Amino acid sequence: MSPRKAPRKALIAALTAALLAGPAVAQAATPQTASQAAPTPARERAAAATITWSLVRASNPTEDQRTAYDAITRAMNAAVARYNNLSDLGKTITVRYEPGVPTADGNINGTIRFGSNRSYMTERTALHEIAHTIGVGTSSGWSRLGGSGTWTGGQATALVKQYDGSGAKISTGGGHFWPYGLNFENEMSNTAADRHVNLVAAMVRDGL
Repeated sequence: MSPRKAPRKALIAALTAALLAGPAVAQAATPQTASQAAPTPARERAAAATITWSLVRASNPTEDQRTAYDAITRAMNAAVARYNNLSDLGKTITVRYEPGVPTADGNINGTIRFGSNRSYMTERTALHEIAHTIGVGTSSGWSRLGGSGTWTGGQATALVKQYDGSGAKISTGGGHFWPYGLNFENEMSNTAADRHVNLVAAMVRDGL
């Protein structure tokens, strides 16, 4: 190979690798080394956002904290991967383990807190709390479109009718929605989880 062709071939290979690279699944990390999704080409970045997250860890964790961190990491990685695979939603989320929290909670400021009850350290809970960080039950759009007890946004309403028939609707109350709100562990399945993400994304398009 001639010296002139080598740099050009290397450049083409690098560009091809960049185009084929998908977004990375966010991993738990300290705030100083919070995981971020792998950079994507500029033309893709303009079309789709990405959810990323980091876990605040104690510098010298106890055994309880270590096992909690492991369970939270598995739950958040699964939930974030599902959101990023099925939607173009974007959010930077900070996760904390706070044993005094009864279950788990999510805030529109991007914070999720898990309490000490391991039964809530699941993908179902993580999906549900991510929805709160995006605006379900926490945004002015939620109050406007879901305050009557039924979601009135056209895109999410059309989608639930596609799933469940022409008479279907999205009910709202207490900052939550159903069906597919994943409010309880017995609601969880791959189909329900996918529909949850799709409905949250449709709610955002409606003005959540």
